[in-house]
Amino acid sequence: MSEKTQLDSPKELLSIVIPCKNEVESVELFYNAVSGVLSKIDGLDFELIFVEDGSTDGTLALLRALHERDSRIKYISLSRNFGKEAAMLAGFENARGDYICTMDADLQDPPSLLPQMIEIIRRDNVDSVAAKKRSRSDESAFRSFMASSFYKLINALSSVKFRDGARDFRLMKRRMLDEVLRLRESNRFTKGLFEWVGFNTRWIEFDPVKRAAGTTKWSPAGLVKYSIEAITSFSTFPLEVVSAIGLAMCALSSLAIVFLSIRQLIFHNSAFGWTSMICIIFFLSGVQLFCIGILGHYLSKIYMESKGRPPYIIAEKRL
Repeated sequence: MSEKTQLDSPKELLSIVIPCKNEVESVELFYNAVSGVLSKIDGLDFELIFVEDGSTDGTLALLRALHERDSRIKYISLSRNFGKEAAMLAGFENARGDYICTMDADLQDPPSLLPQMIEIIRRDNVDSVAAKKRSRSDESAFRSFMASSFYKLINALSSVKFRDGARDFRLMKRRMLDEVLRLRESNRFTKGLFEWVGFNTRWIEFDPVKRAAGTTKWSPAGLVKYSIEAITSFSTFPLEVVSAIGLAMCALSSLAIVFLSIRQLIFHNSAFGWTSMICIIFFLSGVQLFCIGILGHYLSKIYMESKGRPPYIIAEKRL
C-alpha cells in the first residue's frame, strides 16, 4: 500500500523563468542542457517559461517551434522591449510551479547546479537557494572594479544588504514568490526585492562560466542606469546628502560673509579676485544642478508610478 501511495503521489512542479532578448543562438542549447539535467531528478516535473522581450532576431520563431516539439516549453512574447525586470515579472506572474527558478538563457547560470539547489530546498528549512559567482575572473578589470564598487556603495547606503557577485539565478518556494509579487512598484530591482521580503536563503558559489553563444545585451550605459535605479529604489540616502550639502553651503556662505564684512571694516579693502569668484560661482552652480538632478530622479520615479501603467504588455503567449 505504501509503495502504491508513493507511486501515485503527484510530482512537484518546477517553473523556470528565462527572460531573453535576441538569444536565438542560445535558446535551444539552454533547453537541451536544462532538460537533460532536470529529467534525472526524481519526483519533479518542470516547465520552461521563456519570456521573449522584444527580440529582433529569430528567437520568437524558434520558441514557437520548440513549443510544438515539447509542451513543457512555454513562451511569452512581449509587445516590445520592456527590459529584463519586466520580463522576469511577466514570467513570475505566469509560473504555476511549487518551486520557481529564474535563469539567463546564455548558460552563464550553470544548469548543473539545479540538482543541488533542488536537494537543498527539499531537505533543509530554507525558502530559497541563490547562486553567486566565486570570483569575477570572466570580467575585465574595469568592469569588475565598477561592479564591486556598486555593491559596496549600495550596502553602505541601504538597510537591505546585497551579496557581491549575486546572480539572478535563484530557486524559491511558491510562498516566497507570492510575497515578491505583492510588491507592485513598476521601477523594479528584483535582486533587491528578493532580499527585502526576507525568508531563509542559502547561498551557493560557482566559478564563472562564459556565454554559450551570442553577446551580452548590457551596455556600459545600461549598467550605470541599472545601478542608479537600484540605489534609488532601496535608499533615500542621496536625498539626505543633498540636504547636508545645502546646510554645509549655507554655513560656509555665512562664515564667508562674516569674514569679508570684518575685513572690510578693519582694512577698508573691497573684496577682489574676479577669476576665483567666477570659479566659485561655477562650482556652486554645478553643486546646485547635481542636487536638483537627484531630486528630479526621485520625482520622476514618483511620476512614473503615478501613471499606473502596466510594467509590460503581452503580444503572444503559449502556456
